[in-house]
Amino acid sequence: MNKVTVVGSFMYDLVATAPRRPKTGETLVGDSFGMFLGGKGANQAIAASRAGATVSMVGRLGNDVFGDQFLEKFSEEGIDTDFVIQDTKNGTGVGMPLIDADGDNSIVIIPQANMALSVENIDEAESSIADSDVLVLQCEVPMEANQRAAAIAKENNTIIILNPAPARKIPNALLSLVDIITPNESETEILTDMPTETDNQIVEAAHLLLSKGIETVILTLGGRGSFLLTEKMEKLIQAYSVEVVDTTAAGDAFCGALAASLAKGKGIDASVLIANAAGALAVTKLGAEPSIPTKEELDQLLAN
Repeated sequence: MNKVTVVGSFMYDLVATAPRRPKTGETLVGDSFGMFLGGKGANQAIAASRAGATVSMVGRLGNDVFGDQFLEKFSEEGIDTDFVIQDTKNGTGVGMPLIDADGDNSIVIIPQANMALSVENIDEAESSIADSDVLVLQCEVPMEANQRAAAIAKENNTIIILNPAPARKIPNALLSLVDIITPNESETEILTDMPTETDNQIVEAAHLLLSKGIETVILTLGGRGSFLLTEKMEKLIQAYSVEVVDTTAAGDAFCGALAASLAKGKGIDASVLIANAAGALAVTKLGAEPSIPTKEELDQLLAN
């Protein structure tokens, strides 16, 4: 069927680049400024669509110029927005990434309409979730909405991917429904209360997540690649070597491409390889949405 539903956030990104992060009380002259469509949910939906999946988005925007731009872009990308609500009380979410000379980022987000996503909104989108091969969740919307979406997916044999970002504690009731979890190192430390500085620590933390009832754990390790763990498989899937410009949407590109590949029926290890390629391509461009690769770009990197 090749369908992915994303329950998630919209963030209009106001991006500054600077040689370094300013110290407390310091005013620092930056290098550039840009305005981009972003938000983990929106990025993941675009990534899955560009990777070749049929995508439906569930979320809340403001009834403002930023919200209008998202709807226009999603229409261009062929993403279904029947279950995207324009909120008349809350504005579209805003993100403010600061990117240093190494391409690493620090981000402040103001969720606004995203945090008004309700269980009732999820129930309205039940048909989309039930008809999907894969459901993608993250933590920029209320946990109750994620919980309800995961319950619907579980009842209908839809694969559930949770990207546990921004980093926070997640109830075991939700984790027990999740099929695949994709934390980075810092998110893994918060989820497990374990360090991830060495290879052995990474393996131990991944096994702890597996013990919570999650079938597949994928720890994303930046330039080192991704550590994949299931009850039957344990392997490090290497990253692609690229020049880093901006890491803002790398994890989202990874999750969207992973979802699209699984929706097409590919195996988990092959899907992680494709997701690694998407994450690598995303760091080579500035901004969230502009950096998310197309299927042609993915195919070219994978072929090489």
